[in-house]
Amino acid sequence: MLAAVSLLVALVALLLAVVGLRRTRSASPRQAVDALPEDVHGLRQEVAALKTESADALRHLAVVRYDAFGDVGGHLSWSLALLDDAGHGVVLTSIHGRSDARTYAKNITGWTSEQQLSPEEEEAIAHARP
Repeated sequence: MLAAVSLLVALVALLLAVVGLRRTRSASPRQAVDALPEDVHGLRQEVAALKTESADALRHLAVVRYDAFGDVGGHLSWSLALLDDAGHGVVLTSIHGRSDARTYAKNITGWTSEQQLSPEEEEAIAHARP
C-alpha cells in the first residue's frame, strides 16, 4: 500500500515537472526578460557604465616579432603596441643584436606618434587597431 502511494506521488510530481517545463519553453525570451524583477533591468545601465570606464583601458595590443639585423636570426626583436579605444598608449620595441639588446618606448596619441615609427611599430599599431 505504501509503495502504491509513493508511486502515485512520484507520478504527480513528474506530471507537474513536465507541465512546468512546457510552460517555460513556450514563453518567448522577451516574456522571460519582462518577468524578471526591475533590478535586472538596471543591468543595461551598469553595462553601459562599464563600457565607458573601460574605454581608457589598454586593451588593444599586438606584437610583431622580426629580425632586426641580418646576422641575428630567430625573430628575437619585437614591437608591442598597448593602446586604448581612442588609440592612446605606448609602443615598446626591443632590438636584439648579437652582443646587446636595446629597448625603446614611444608615446602613441590617436593611433600615431610624434616620433618616427619603424615599419614594425606601425605594423603593431595597425594590428592592435580594432
